[in-house]
Amino acid sequence: MISIDPKSIETVKLQGYLQSSVGPRPIAFASTVGKTGIPNLSPFSFFNVFSANPPILIFSPARRVRDNTVKHTLINAEDNGEVVINVVNYDMVQQTSLASTEYAEGVDEFIKAGFTPVPSEVVKPFRVKESPVQFECKVTQIIPLGTEGGAGNLILCEVVRIHISEAVLNENGTIDQHKIDLVSRLGANWYSRSNQGLFEVPKPLTTLGVGVDAIPDFIKNSSVFDGNDLGMLGNIEALPTTKEVSIFVNQNFSIKAVLSSDDLEKQHLEAKKYLLENDVLSAWKVLLAKK
Repeated sequence: MISIDPKSIETVKLQGYLQSSVGPRPIAFASTVGKTGIPNLSPFSFFNVFSANPPILIFSPARRVRDNTVKHTLINAEDNGEVVINVVNYDMVQQTSLASTEYAEGVDEFIKAGFTPVPSEVVKPFRVKESPVQFECKVTQIIPLGTEGGAGNLILCEVVRIHISEAVLNENGTIDQHKIDLVSRLGANWYSRSNQGLFEVPKPLTTLGVGVDAIPDFIKNSSVFDGNDLGMLGNIEALPTTKEVSIFVNQNFSIKAVLSSDDLEKQHLEAKKYLLENDVLSAWKVLLAKK
């Protein structure tokens, strides 16, 4: 067994050990509003419930390790004292990951990740319609844990309204853990799904995804693709060029056969095969081969 003095290693390595050892961690998909009224949406896995009376949730937006900057969620919580914490299930995990992309200030992650904003009843931030349980909260206290990169900021939130989808309730009116199908975070790219096991979602940290809003309507409106598919398609830095698409098609006889049928659904199903293999670039090439 190795023994480590936390002060003797780089913060990014220490963070990796912590996040890979302490888990699975539930995800707080936090919705806030900036001073200018623009919504902000971001997931945090330093999160849990800590009290039922009063009902208190706590999550922690950490200072970025690489440059010691703070996240928009923390700034908005300090400015407005309100947040909506939406839980994350498997059906929305890819879009949630896309929302973690570090878009510039003023960019609406509801739009970029393709989520539906729903007005709250008590607080200003929007709820996420796709989330099975949404907690409207008032921020009661913010506790900074340090001033260096990697330091957390505990945001204590009192729940003032709860919204629960009937789709996740059982015949007794309580939440069915199979129906809600929650996901949680582990280390690196790993997630845990309550109903099954482990799976990976690449972190969108070094690039800016084009976003769900950049996906053409003929794709977004297709019955073939679900929210996770759209989240994957939106989490690509740039669409393939016409030349790249042409080369791809010419090298794949099966794609040519699909295109020759002039059946848009077949084309989408072919693209979905690549998404199931986590090959997003090839999926885009199939989709853009013929409009």
